[in-house]
Amino acid sequence: MTETTAGLEPTKFAYWVPNVSGGLVVSSIEQRTSFDLDYNIELARTAERVGFEYALSQVRYLSSYGAAQQHESTSTSLALLLATEKLKVIAAVHPGLWEPAVLAKFLLTADNFSKGRAAVNVVSGWFKDEFTKLGLPWLDHDERYRRSGEFLQVLRKLLTEENVRFAGDFYRVNDFTLRPGPYPVPGRPHPEIFQGGNSTAARFNGGAYADWYFSNGKDFDGFTEQYDEVTRIAAEHGRRVRFGLNGFAIVRDTEAEAREQLREIIAKADTEAVEGFRTSVQQAGPATADRKGMWADSSFEDLVQYNDGFRTQLIGTPEQVARRIVEYRRRGVDLLLLGFLHFQDELEQFGEKVIPLVRELEAQTGVAQRHHADV
Repeated sequence: MTETTAGLEPTKFAYWVPNVSGGLVVSSIEQRTSFDLDYNIELARTAERVGFEYALSQVRYLSSYGAAQQHESTSTSLALLLATEKLKVIAAVHPGLWEPAVLAKFLLTADNFSKGRAAVNVVSGWFKDEFTKLGLPWLDHDERYRRSGEFLQVLRKLLTEENVRFAGDFYRVNDFTLRPGPYPVPGRPHPEIFQGGNSTAARFNGGAYADWYFSNGKDFDGFTEQYDEVTRIAAEHGRRVRFGLNGFAIVRDTEAEAREQLREIIAKADTEAVEGFRTSVQQAGPATADRKGMWADSSFEDLVQYNDGFRTQLIGTPEQVARRIVEYRRRGVDLLLLGFLHFQDELEQFGEKVIPLVRELEAQTGVAQRHHADV
C-alpha cells in the first residue's frame, strides 16, 4: 500500500431517487417526499444545481416493507436524464429479470439521448417473491452472484465490442453487435457499471467485473475492510475499481438536534415491516457461509434505514458531517450515495451547506486515498 495526496478527484455525491413510496426509513415519522414524476424532476434539477453528480433509481417490483407503490427504475432514470442537463442517473437492475442484451440496448439508447449520462447498478436481488411469483427460479446466494458475474461480463462486452460471443452457464451470445454504441465522452469508454452487495461473492464481482463497487452503510473500519479486499481482487485482474458508500444524512444546526432526529426515527419504526424485511434479507446475508453478506450483522436499528445508512454516521452539524466525509474520502470512498428524511429540503440544504465545506476541507488537507501502486 502507498498513499498520495496529489491528483485526487473531489468526493462525488449521489442521492437515492425516491421512485418508491414511503421514503427511505421504515418508520411512521413524517417523511416529506413523493415518488411521482413531477417531484422527482424537481428534485433532480435541484440536485444537479447544488453539486450532486449522480442519482440512483431504486429497483422494486412488488409492494414490500414501506414501499407500497413503486415506479420502475430504468424508465424513471430515462425520464430524469431527459429532464436534466448534467446529472448522471444510475438504474438499478436484477439479472434474472433482464437479459443483458436487452438491458445493454436500453442503456445505449438512454446514453445517446442524454449525451453520455446513463449508468447501471447490477444487484443480484434479495426479495424472493419478485422471482418466484413470476415463475422464475430463485437461486441460492452464491449462484445469484455467479449469474451476476456472467451478466456483468456480457454487458461490458456488448457495450464495448462488436460480434460478441459468450458461452456461460447462464448466458450465451452468438455473434451479436449493438449499434449505435455509447455516446462519445472523453475518458469514458462506456456507460459506467456499478455493482452492489457486500458478500464475498459480491466483492469478487465488484473487483473483477465492475467499474464501481457499491457498499451498504459502514463505519470507517467496515469500509476499509471491504476496500482492501475489493482493491486486491481488482489488482489481481489488472483493474482498478472506484468505491461508493451508502449513507443517510441527518444534518441539523446542532449535534443534539441531529441525534434527537435519529432517536425519533427509530422510536417510530414500523416494527413489523422491519422484522419482515430482516426475514427476507436472510437470503442475502447470513445465508452465506462466512456471514459477510449485506445485512449479515445488521441490528434492528440499522435496518430501519434498509441499506444500513445510519452506520455511516453522517449525523450532526454541517461541519461535523463534512469532516466525516473527508475522512471517508481519505480512506478510499469516491462517491457517497445519500438518503434524506425530507428529500427536497434536506438535499438542497446539504448541497448548499455541506458540500462547500467538504470542498474547503479537501483543498486544505489534500485528502489521502490509499491505493495499490501497481494498478
